[in-house]
Amino acid sequence: MNKKEVISIVVPCYNEQESLPLFYQELEKIRENLVNADIEYIFVNDGSKDRTLSVLRELNNQDPNRIKYVSFSRNFGKEAGLYAGLEHATGDYVAVMDADLQDPPDMLPMMLEELREGTYDCIGTRRVSRDGEPPIRSFFAKKFYKIINRISDTEIVDGARDYRLMTRQMVDAILSLKEYNRFSKGIFSWVGFDTKYLEYKNQERVAGETSWSFWSLFKYSLDGIIAFSEVPLVIAAFLGLFSFIAAMAALIVIIVRALIFSNSVSGWPSLVCFILALGGLQLFCLGILGKYLGKTYLETKNRPIYIVKEKSSNNKKDKNCE
Repeated sequence: MNKKEVISIVVPCYNEQESLPLFYQELEKIRENLVNADIEYIFVNDGSKDRTLSVLRELNNQDPNRIKYVSFSRNFGKEAGLYAGLEHATGDYVAVMDADLQDPPDMLPMMLEELREGTYDCIGTRRVSRDGEPPIRSFFAKKFYKIINRISDTEIVDGARDYRLMTRQMVDAILSLKEYNRFSKGIFSWVGFDTKYLEYKNQERVAGETSWSFWSLFKYSLDGIIAFSEVPLVIAAFLGLFSFIAAMAALIVIIVRALIFSNSVSGWPSLVCFILALGGLQLFCLGILGKYLGKTYLETKNRPIYIVKEKSSNNKKDKNCE
């Protein structure tokens, strides 16, 4: 009899006390239908403020052979949670899922069969609709994908989710990238490997409320642009060059006008506006430079991506931070 392959399910959690039991129940239903495969759960508690850690302890006591958990010393963000989960996963295949069941678990068997054929190294998912999402968020999300794919050499598929099933080789490649400022959607694409995307319609959260506000998503999108494109720096350079040329042209016009018409130059209000506009442009360019410099500064600190405060006894990983 062939040995069962193991799928590690990595689940970052932040204030998911209501969703976790429902998530586990749904995945157990799927596990029973998997052909010659078993599931290993890797839950990562990202400094939750509710009873998420207590629920994880209860689930671990209920199913100690399959459920592992890692709990951070504070909230380090979803990117750190993903990285920690991948580090602690030991399965032949590794899946990344959200605990709120917006990632349909019933797609997992199909993803496994696709991966077993050997043509692809990763089976990802992408949403083809954003039903139930605020229109303003959907609008900016679509614009983000258009912008980043125009200015970056790394393609990020519109609507692509973190929900995907990967081979061990691809996971090891992702873990080899030790950068502190992480943008997983870009990293999944940057490491290469053959990826196929399965489409599905948007699913509502099964319980609880999302921790992603419009502002946090906006900052996350800026981090993605900075992590995978140098175009903002090029834009700042061109804006500076354009401003200099425009200023020189205006200066020539003023001098010629004074020589020909022998009168003083009027229009001090417009001159003040021009100075303020140039000042604002300079601050904007400095802001772009500062953002890149700040990211570089954080990388040079060489701080750990996460720090573990507690983990389940069945988790044999020796590292407590990375």
